[in-house]
Amino acid sequence: MQSAAYSLSSPCSIPSLKPRKFGSRAGSQPIRVSSSFAAPERHEHSVSLPNRSWRLSSSSSLPLRAWNLVPSDSKPDRFEVRATAAESAGEGEKSGSLVKTLELGLLFGLWYLFNIYFNIYNKQVLKVFHYPVTISAVQFAVGTIIVSLMWTFNLYKKPKVSGEQLVAIVPLALVHILGNLFTNMSLGKVAVSFTHTIKAMEPFFSVVLSAMFLGELPTLWVVGSLLPIVGGVVLASVTEASFNWPGFWSAMASNLANQSRNVLSKKLMVKKEESLDNITLFSIITIMSFILLAPVAIFVEGIKFTPAYMQSAGLNVKEVVVRSLLAALSFHAYQQVSYMILQRVSPVTHSVGNCVKRVVVIVSSVIFFKTPVSLINSLGTGIALAGVFLYSRVKRIKPKAKAA
Repeated sequence: MQSAAYSLSSPCSIPSLKPRKFGSRAGSQPIRVSSSFAAPERHEHSVSLPNRSWRLSSSSSLPLRAWNLVPSDSKPDRFEVRATAAESAGEGEKSGSLVKTLELGLLFGLWYLFNIYFNIYNKQVLKVFHYPVTISAVQFAVGTIIVSLMWTFNLYKKPKVSGEQLVAIVPLALVHILGNLFTNMSLGKVAVSFTHTIKAMEPFFSVVLSAMFLGELPTLWVVGSLLPIVGGVVLASVTEASFNWPGFWSAMASNLANQSRNVLSKKLMVKKEESLDNITLFSIITIMSFILLAPVAIFVEGIKFTPAYMQSAGLNVKEVVVRSLLAALSFHAYQQVSYMILQRVSPVTHSVGNCVKRVVVIVSSVIFFKTPVSLINSLGTGIALAGVFLYSRVKRIKPKAKAA
């Protein structure tokens, strides 16, 4: 160990510490302590200690080394870096999961909101403008414009469709036209809440058509869930204040057409090399529906969506045109968002969301239009919707495979 000499002077003086530099000869000098104390007898005392070499002893007798600020082994650092990276990755995954959840919640909110606006504006137009075929054609026309703009500005990739695919899509477009046309006919005849109560029967038609054309036999759980749906719709229909047969059968025909579209899409678009994603398929169906329905609307109802005709009929042209366009925009937007959600969640989750959407539309329409609803009517609607929710839950239960 390095040697050091300390000199203590007078009592009131501050000691002066002058350590020698590292690297001097260890143990070559004795340690001297010189002190001068104020005492009656002023004697100087000099204490001499023998030469000793001081070392930090250990079991391995290693000499004392100077501190090294740089660690000799970098393994702890590597471990720390890896741990930090793992923590950062975990935080990144949590952040990404939160963002995805917020995006999905936003999509569900938009889905419901666009549905509410579509039903309200559509009902307001159909109450004064009694031409459901023309209104349906206008809705497909607006959808065609939106799809064309999306493809033109590369907001969504323009598909390459073969002639064989177009031939397969034609039946889907036909039933898509019928589904929306019958819905508009029903909305023009009865209350929005009653139309959507009847449309709660969609699972019933889905099960029947799937069994007939796809050979998909339902489980006992699925059959059991259909009972409250049918019973609730019957109870709500009997007590509905706005009930009439054209409105009722139009809504039932809409159920049949919409579920036929789903069955046909499974049956006709089965080859993977010919399959299209849902949004692309919906876009093509929208354009094809407009091309097919526009001449039918002119032939059946004539050219009625003009300012001249509306003024002659005593209608407010601006209100009818603006609300028709808003209804058409909402119509295309809610279906587009619906397919975007379907790409992110399972069909069962989407079905549950659709059930909740119907509840939201019914409640909002009753509040907005101040529709009179009796207690029994509310009970029937509630039972039907509860059956739809139960159906969406039990649909995932697969039948047990028979032992060979």
